[in-house]
Amino acid sequence: MKEYIKKYFALRKHNFQVGVKKAKKSKMCYAFLAPYALVFAVFYIVPLVTSIFFSFTYYNILEMPRFIGLDNYTSLILDDDIFLKGVKNTFMIAVITGPLGYLMSFLFAWLINELPRWIRTIAIVVFYAPSIAGAACLVVFSILFRGDAYGNMNALLMEMGIIDTPILWFQDPRYMLPICMVVILWMSLGSGFLAFVAGLQGVDRAQFEAGYMDGIKNRWQELWFITLPNMKPMLLFGAVMTITQSFGVCDVTMQLCGYPSTDYEARTVVTHLFDYGFTRFEMGYASAIATVLFVVMILCNKGIQSLLRRVGT
Repeated sequence: MKEYIKKYFALRKHNFQVGVKKAKKSKMCYAFLAPYALVFAVFYIVPLVTSIFFSFTYYNILEMPRFIGLDNYTSLILDDDIFLKGVKNTFMIAVITGPLGYLMSFLFAWLINELPRWIRTIAIVVFYAPSIAGAACLVVFSILFRGDAYGNMNALLMEMGIIDTPILWFQDPRYMLPICMVVILWMSLGSGFLAFVAGLQGVDRAQFEAGYMDGIKNRWQELWFITLPNMKPMLLFGAVMTITQSFGVCDVTMQLCGYPSTDYEARTVVTHLFDYGFTRFEMGYASAIATVLFVVMILCNKGIQSLLRRVGT
């Protein structure tokens, strides 16, 4: 046992010395990376560590943080019914809009990639437009689902005789979340869609010719054995962006359904965080919410990465 421990530490020491030598040889590269590393540490790592620290304290900005252990987490999980409703709504949004938006983005990118170049350029702009015109999309949907007889949907349903009185789409708990899901899905196609288009454009055409010589007989086999394996980095990027957008829903529900929404039916985890962080200024509790959300997103990303490793294998 002692010999094993000695060999282990000797190997660690050797690897450390090798790493130091390589670092000295590449010191110019590290010098060029230093500005980005500094900015990343200051604006990402430090806030993350600070948030995790505050999650174990009672902190209301006006007073010094007071360490309270796991009280924020126990209150969050055991006593906060609104948070649990927000978790349910967030997971519903993530489970429905996440995979569906991911598949639709790839499907549209795959179909558009087959079009002539000038048509493809126009189609890319059309599909990406909702992502960069979020406020305009919210205005369009707020008019479409306006809660009086002048709203397009209400006017259509009343003209067809389906309803007699206008529906308050953004106040009725039965319709609030489904409509928000439609808006979120429409606005979330852009970033992943661009990544998939770039990935499809980067696949070497010679691989398709070699594939047909090796026995690939149709476009589905071509997609599974050639296109998808070559697009793993883009698929991973699209998955990460989709997860981040799905779990980070806040603005759409707040602007369409109000803040707070009726019976908290459009409440999400990020909306709950916004409430405690920027309305009540209970930063310790808000940090606990952010930490829980961060851990869940990391676990989901790990799960997606493990699934994507099997693509094309």
